[in-house]
Amino acid sequence: MTDLDNLFSYHPPKGDQAQRYERLRSAARAFSEEILECTPVGADQSAAIRKVREAVMTANAAIAIGEL
Repeated sequence: MTDLDNLFSYHPPKGDQAQRYERLRSAARAFSEEILECTPVGADQSAAIRKVREAVMTANAAIAIGEL
């Protein structure tokens, strides 16, 4: 069973978590810039950027929830 209290609560950054969040955001932005430069404007480009954003959000959750 999943611990819903843990999943749906605020987890303030501890230790080096803030730096790891920033590393992920920076890498995702760089990748997103490449997507914008290499692909035509359209629904697939928008979906690609959205999925990069989703990946960052999921990775951030792994950092926040995985280290309690």
